[in-house]
Amino acid sequence: MGRFEELQKKIVDRTAKVGVIGLGYVGLPLAVETIKGGYTVVGIDLHPGKIDSLKAGVSYVQDISNETLQECLATKRFYPTTDYSVIENLDAISICVPTPLSPNQDPDTSYITNVVNQLKKYMKQGMLITLESTTYPGTTEELIQWELEKLGYQAGEDFFLCYSPERVDPGNRNFNTHNTPKIIGGTTPKCIELGTALYGNLVKTVVPVSTPKVAEMSKLLENTFRSVNIAFMNEMALMCDKMGINVWEVIKAASTKPFGYMPFYPGPGIGGHCIPLDPMYLSWKAKGFRFHSQFIDIAQSINDSMPDYVLHKTVQVLNLYAKSINSSKILILGMAYKPDVDDLRESPGLELYEQFKKNGATVDYYDPHAKHFVNKAGQSVHSIDYDLERFRTYDCMVLITNHKSFDYQELADLGVAVIDTRNAFEGVEGSHIYKIGMAVSVPQQKEIVSLLA
Repeated sequence: MGRFEELQKKIVDRTAKVGVIGLGYVGLPLAVETIKGGYTVVGIDLHPGKIDSLKAGVSYVQDISNETLQECLATKRFYPTTDYSVIENLDAISICVPTPLSPNQDPDTSYITNVVNQLKKYMKQGMLITLESTTYPGTTEELIQWELEKLGYQAGEDFFLCYSPERVDPGNRNFNTHNTPKIIGGTTPKCIELGTALYGNLVKTVVPVSTPKVAEMSKLLENTFRSVNIAFMNEMALMCDKMGINVWEVIKAASTKPFGYMPFYPGPGIGGHCIPLDPMYLSWKAKGFRFHSQFIDIAQSINDSMPDYVLHKTVQVLNLYAKSINSSKILILGMAYKPDVDDLRESPGLELYEQFKKNGATVDYYDPHAKHFVNKAGQSVHSIDYDLERFRTYDCMVLITNHKSFDYQELADLGVAVIDTRNAFEGVEGSHIYKIGMAVSVPQQKEIVSLLA
């Protein structure tokens, strides 16, 4: 029996031992689904604290409950570790490590390279390797296939290599790892066949494509599409602000068209791991082909400028009440990059926090999910408690993240000026509520006297 047939049999009868490298927002949910699929899973992560937490049955990923994690441990088929040498005993691995941008906004693939260096030490022939980390087209071949083939191995014969982009959407109650269609591209037909067989036992729908490059490009297309459309709506918000038109009402009206229109919304900036980074990966790769994507560059510029716009809007609002941002007390409502999650990656709230501080304001934040972060000075900043009487002492509140748990009417009733970047206060009465994408209107004198009292 050849290597292909042997691994195929192990996948079918669930005797294949599967490794998941990187146990974060992507890797841990994948490990859970692999265990549910009937396989023995070895989870590898270099963070000892994560491994200790997993062994104790305590999840640090919001989408995986402690109960679910403990059920996985009870199967006796989940083994978290920091030791890469366990690769020697594995039949398949999925690589789910971070792929951030460097300070120069170039792709940082060092985490993938580090994993490949460990594979060179410990991999056995006949292994299926699947990269899930978001990256530029060509990464699977350049950083994994070519490196392993330098050792004398042949893809499709001695090892099998695929790319399957992660599509995790933290906090999404409707779509998760199991029911989100999984794209997979292999370097050879045998690779695609094995990758489809394994993932077909983990998720509801597998979508095979011809090559890893197609799979890599599909992920970048998805998120660049979102980035460009969000940027367009951000630009419309800036335009409506100048023209004295309510952009939120415009979007609501346009959304009534049942065809040819898809609503996107403006905001204080873009956050998360994907949308701020993926277009830059694609733009960087395209430049290697002497192709410069104007759409991507313009969209990135507009989205990156939104925190500055929110800062300007805050200055405008404070001026209405005869206050300067210097020495004002500002409360940021919501710091996570999206509603109802604790994920702070690339959140525009982090940039606004620094901008407000730089301009002399005293800044606090409240977020029931994201409890703390480390600022640019290396200091730990913690969310304050929910205290309406304390909230009343601030000069303004800036809504960054529209968590469902916020009582917007209760917050509005405090009478504190609000800068709403998400239209979260829609339907809430109050001339002291100001939204992006709308011109700032001067309150009546009696309203100013009331708010200053």
